[in-house]
Amino acid sequence: MTSIKDMPRFDAADYLTTPEARADYLAAALEEGDASEIRHALNTVARSLGMTSIAEAAGLGRESLYKVLGENGNPEFTTVLKLMKAMGLKLPALPIEAK
Repeated sequence: MTSIKDMPRFDAADYLTTPEARADYLAAALEEGDASEIRHALNTVARSLGMTSIAEAAGLGRESLYKVLGENGNPEFTTVLKLMKAMGLKLPALPIEAK
């Protein structure tokens, strides 16, 4: 029997190869509305594009980017907007549909 340690590790960043896939992934996290999930999704999208290039495009240091998107990170809204722009994404406002 194969050990789980021997199996390839799944990383969603490996599958976010188009702007549409990255937008859909982040939109799903935003729809959930959980701040830690949104931070994790931003981290995943940034890794899919390359942390160094995203840090540079957002005007952040690479270490700062790792820290702010890390497990204990809490990015300010201004930082989120800079990151999304660097990722080629924008944040639209949509009405909440009545149930």
